[in-house]
Amino acid sequence: MVGQPDRLLLLTGATGFVGGAVRSALARQGWSMRCLTRDVARAQQREPALDWVQGDVADPDSCARAIDGCQAALYLVHGIGVGGDYHRTEVVAATTFAKAAAAAGVERIVYLGGVAPIGTGSEHLRSRLDVGETLRAGSVSTIELRASMIVGHGSLSWLIVRDLAARLPFMVLPRWLKSCTQPVAIDDVVVALLRALELPLGESTWFDIPGPATLSGKEILEETARVMGLRHPRMVAVPFLSPRLSSLWVRFVTRADWSVAREVVIGLTDDLLARDDHFWALIRHPHRLSFAEAASRALDAARYDRRPGGTWGAIERARGVSNT
Repeated sequence: MVGQPDRLLLLTGATGFVGGAVRSALARQGWSMRCLTRDVARAQQREPALDWVQGDVADPDSCARAIDGCQAALYLVHGIGVGGDYHRTEVVAATTFAKAAAAAGVERIVYLGGVAPIGTGSEHLRSRLDVGETLRAGSVSTIELRASMIVGHGSLSWLIVRDLAARLPFMVLPRWLKSCTQPVAIDDVVVALLRALELPLGESTWFDIPGPATLSGKEILEETARVMGLRHPRMVAVPFLSPRLSSLWVRFVTRADWSVAREVVIGLTDDLLARDDHFWALIRHPHRLSFAEAASRALDAARYDRRPGGTWGAIERARGVSNT
């Protein structure tokens, strides 16, 4: 399936981090886009040139109206930490979306989910896996792409890493910072999403999309500090500091929302490692950005943002951190 001007794609999560990154790439590939949002007025104010439609993936009527006439859909919505029963809510929404897509004659759904943890994992990770399974169980050809940490300006997990590296010359080292993952650049994720729309597929399936290197949380913080021109933060191991407890100091130090920080940290309890990197060969994209390259691009993209204020802003300036 190749994007053509007469082929219409429904982009859910269009105002989010990944949705915003993929929009221009879709346009370059010749796709016409319809962007689903729960607040059209706000979205139009920010991006007036786009085709916005009011709706919610959990609402059958608005979902059906939004997807009518579309040949493909990118499912980029997730409600990390939103509401006490968001796991069930997300699965129900995915069921609604899959049924609406089938009724509209959609040819392909591409969903961006998360890597399966080795252990129990967080509620957020379990929810994302269940959403992927739900979409793949529908009758529309579906590709689920599973990523761990996505590195890019606007990523909440990257914001946590950036703030910790910029603001703490000394920190405790809880057990979860020894866990390993394979961070992937947002640039490579965009390529994966676009190619997944075109990939010939016999049946619905899923692929991991890992970055090129396996890094521990400690190594990620050290490499981020290096890219920022700072000394590596000094770390002292504290084995009794649980993910739930350590998420409190993550909340205190970083700008990430509390519910998000908590879920991200709990999700790092286990290694988040890909089963394989077969998808990159399948789409002929073997050369992915290194973590350092992805981090450098994320920092450059933030240069024109408003500088952090308050005490933490002063600490950053004292440490010689530029507006990144």
